[in-house]
Amino acid sequence: MDYREALNYIESVGKFGMNFGLKRIKRMCELLGNPQDKLKIIHVGGTNGKGSTVTFISNILIKEGYKVGVYTSPHLERFTERIKINDVEISEEDVARLIEEIKEIIDIVIDEGYDHPTEFEIVTACAFKYFNEKAVDFVVLEVGLGGRLDATNVVDPIVSVITSISFDHMNILGDTIEKIASEKAGIIKEGKPLVLYPQDKGAKEVILKKAEEMNSKVYLVEDVEYIIKSNTLDGIVFDVVIMDKFYKNLMIKMLNKYQVLNAITSLLTIEVLKSLGYKVSDISIYEGLKESTWPGRFEVINKDPYIVLDGGHNIQGIKELKNGIKEYFGGKKVKIVFGVLKDKDYISMVDELIEVCNDFITVTPVSPRALDAEELKEIIKNKGKNAKAFNDIDNAIEYVLNDKDCDVVVFCGSLYMIGEIRSKLKHMLT
Repeated sequence: MDYREALNYIESVGKFGMNFGLKRIKRMCELLGNPQDKLKIIHVGGTNGKGSTVTFISNILIKEGYKVGVYTSPHLERFTERIKINDVEISEEDVARLIEEIKEIIDIVIDEGYDHPTEFEIVTACAFKYFNEKAVDFVVLEVGLGGRLDATNVVDPIVSVITSISFDHMNILGDTIEKIASEKAGIIKEGKPLVLYPQDKGAKEVILKKAEEMNSKVYLVEDVEYIIKSNTLDGIVFDVVIMDKFYKNLMIKMLNKYQVLNAITSLLTIEVLKSLGYKVSDISIYEGLKESTWPGRFEVINKDPYIVLDGGHNIQGIKELKNGIKEYFGGKKVKIVFGVLKDKDYISMVDELIEVCNDFITVTPVSPRALDAEELKEIIKNKGKNAKAFNDIDNAIEYVLNDKDCDVVVFCGSLYMIGEIRSKLKHMLT
């Protein structure tokens, strides 16, 4: 099996759809020798901010000299982005080798009467085996969807982290913030510490109750004192007092104020690791935070005109995007290229973006779940804003780049779409 064949096999499994539960992944891991049990894992769940938090934590540990595995999803441009060690992506050869081995395991699992493992379960098993083979010091592991029944939840982490919780995937996780929080809280493990991002009251109560049941000590980011000293397109500088430790003039280059809370969540996680006996120096913290980047999250990739890529695809993410546009581009003429999936709350998303947008370009993401660009255009026009529709993303990009009547172009609405656009723009802008 070569790399292309491995990817084709993984994608072919998509026909089995989502099938939640841990029995299949547990059996797969058993047949692989339970590689996840040999890893020191930092398990990161939540709705928004998981990727940024994973990046901050892993970069600090890498700066300290640790060998750090990182597992995230989905990828933006390449499958190999999902599995990294010290920011180096897994090789195509290793993907092919591991998937071929795991396919043999899957045949056994199916013969034993289990349902076919899902695409995410296969990739998760691949990551566990790879990190174990490479003898990493830590794995920073991002939850895929939810937490309680997510394939990553077969691990016993040294610390769990829950980032911002909001409404998303409500058809799967529940239609109230409490139900969603209950699913997210499933990653809390017996006797293991939890770092908790500030939450709505209902979500916080559910999580704290679960933590009490699991004898998990909770470290609350909301108790941390901090002050933002400057916030520009060059980065954000802030001071913070965390577990009686004062850090002055920390800098992050990920933009938008919510990233400060993600950075503090990560820093609190590092302080918990230090309390468990792991060494992390101040210089590793400063450099790790400053050098962290997370593509596709309020990412400014061009300055004339300003071009911003943002993968926010739920109402909280879009609200944060709106706030960032106000913060960094207030008074400028903004054009938004917007594509969204039809199972998202796109009406509310449009209502938020209208506040900061002069004109819309609507596009149809490449997905069977995509909302048609023409339908989205009509929704926007009925709300009193100009909109032009493109079903072909290439045509939309060409149109907006040739339009000189704006200062800022923002691409947003779908993380998968942003990955495709990012690849195309990198070639066009060089």
